[in-house]
Amino acid sequence: MRSLRLNVLREIIRETRGAEIAEAAAVLPLMFMILLGIFWFGQAFSMYGAITRAAQEGARAGAVPYCATCGGTNTLTQYANNAAAAVQNSLSASHLDPTRARPPLVPPVFTPCTGSGACNPGAIANMCIQMPVQLSNVSAGASGVCGVSVSFRYPFQFWLPFTSLNNQQVWMTASARMRTEAH
Repeated sequence: MRSLRLNVLREIIRETRGAEIAEAAAVLPLMFMILLGIFWFGQAFSMYGAITRAAQEGARAGAVPYCATCGGTNTLTQYANNAAAAVQNSLSASHLDPTRARPPLVPPVFTPCTGSGACNPGAIANMCIQMPVQLSNVSAGASGVCGVSVSFRYPFQFWLPFTSLNNQQVWMTASARMRTEAH
């Protein structure tokens, strides 16, 4: 009788049917969460690169003369409109909606070269374009380098179920500066 019990017990211990299913049920949800996380963080990284490129394009467009061959006087509003148009074109080329861009909560602080150096000369409401502002520290007796600063933020929404990031909207900030080109 005792040997029969031992044989049954040994048979139960050796039996592994269903163990793979139990292991898969424990591991697969975690693996899918990690894969979803990799996908969404990759999407966020890609969007961050796109908005940073857009800010750089805007700063570049705002830093070059508006019309090198025209005889007229170029205004800061024209430069700012060029910068805003370049940002919007770059965002559109990256399949991002330019109307979702917002100015930063706290705009960068620069010393103005002339004027006020405040955000948005003209009617540009969804980004902060500052020009002309000093981009370098000015030491005694030296003149600073004047340029353009473009900054804005763009929303990104994660979708990671069962985490604190699920349906969270994250604001990514893009900022770029460029030295103003000579006329």
